[in-house]
Amino acid sequence: MKQERESLGSRLGFILLSAGCAIGIGNVWRFPWLAGQYGGGWFVLFYLLFLVLLGVPVMSMEFAAGRAARRSPAGMFRQLERPGAKWHWHGVVCFAGCAVLMMYYTTVAGWMLAYTQRCAAGAFEGMGAEEIGAAFGAFLGNPSAQVVPMVLVAAAGFGVCAMGLRAGLERVAKWMMLALLGLMLVLAGHSLLLKETAVRTGADGGTTVTGALDGLRYFLVPDAASVAAHGGWLRVLVEAMNQSFFTLSLGVGSMAIFGSYIGRDRALLGEAARVTALDTFVALCAGAIILPACFAFGVEPGAGPGLLFVTLPNIFNGMGAGRLWGTLFFVFMSFAAFSTVLAVFENLVACVRDLTGWSRRRAALAGIPVMCALSLPCALGWSVLKGWRPFGEAWGILDMEDFVVSNMLLPLGSLVFVAFCCWRWGWGWERFAAEANAGKGLKVRGWMRGYCAVVLPAAILVLFGLGLWEKFGG
Repeated sequence: MKQERESLGSRLGFILLSAGCAIGIGNVWRFPWLAGQYGGGWFVLFYLLFLVLLGVPVMSMEFAAGRAARRSPAGMFRQLERPGAKWHWHGVVCFAGCAVLMMYYTTVAGWMLAYTQRCAAGAFEGMGAEEIGAAFGAFLGNPSAQVVPMVLVAAAGFGVCAMGLRAGLERVAKWMMLALLGLMLVLAGHSLLLKETAVRTGADGGTTVTGALDGLRYFLVPDAASVAAHGGWLRVLVEAMNQSFFTLSLGVGSMAIFGSYIGRDRALLGEAARVTALDTFVALCAGAIILPACFAFGVEPGAGPGLLFVTLPNIFNGMGAGRLWGTLFFVFMSFAAFSTVLAVFENLVACVRDLTGWSRRRAALAGIPVMCALSLPCALGWSVLKGWRPFGEAWGILDMEDFVVSNMLLPLGSLVFVAFCCWRWGWGWERFAAEANAGKGLKVRGWMRGYCAVVLPAAILVLFGLGLWEKFGG
């Protein structure tokens, strides 16, 4: 069924929505603890390098394919592919990939809501690190504490999408993204000005006194010894690449949908660079919030996923007005998570509309029960389903879903977009370049063709293979 294509109301709305899709848990939760776990400055440097060399080109390709087709990923490839080609099957993969991402992302976004309420209520005041850790374990093991926030996230996200592209999604995303940026700057400034110091014991038994600026130095200054102590160069490279794809949500068409909603007055390479720069700014600020606080209070910066829900509440307990700062931090985290939920839900709604011809409202409201059902296994993975470990004890349901998305679908999906846009048996370089260069701004140049058609896919494949080897054979 032919439907009139909606459009965004402004360029700012496009940039903030696209950045909102990229800015999320990957930036403000995953990035800081990965940087802490894999050597600080060198991880950050490789991450920035991969964003420029891999992320910006692939994002511009997603934007261009979406704008040229004026369709969601479910219909985009069929619209652009040559007769008899089978590229449209990746549209199905994009749809499934976005769904799998939200199957665990809604649960983690629910954690942010729950911890905002707990911090505001003073639930962690007077607790030590072990008590906070036990409280987090009890929270994970409580089915209702997991399911209720997840359902709220799903209902709120699809509810905003049902309100319309401009009246709902664009309006809410603009307000939320501006609030997120303001909160982030306040929190980063507070963290860098912390006066506390901690005595840290090194591997040789020696002690050093560290403060907030030492955490910032660890975060931003490359140190080869730190890499050797945190997994080695291969692991740092692979994790930095995977994080660059994860943080930009590339490979599953979640950026292509926003390309389909914009006009042809701006060239797309520059727009991709602006979205990437905003996403990177938020990631660096998140690191500047968390890692200086870790060093000021003597906390291991590579504490892993529990850093956010166990370590940081303990740090806030030691701060003046810690209840306020803790609440503001989790409000910030909730906004970051929900911005991605909104963007990916919009992709799912658009795909359903292209496949069925349904109205926006019908597709969005139908998504609520379906997404809640799909998200239940992850939400119950620490309680009712905690014994289900088909790939071993180290692989919980969230771990499996995250591996499928982060290590498989995002890099391989990005490879498909590169091949489709650059190779002659796909959409083709000439068509991609013409669409990407329409309008004012930074242009795709002819000399980039060899890099995008040969070097870029080869780099993605090599790093993808190294990632699998490091995960299963290293």
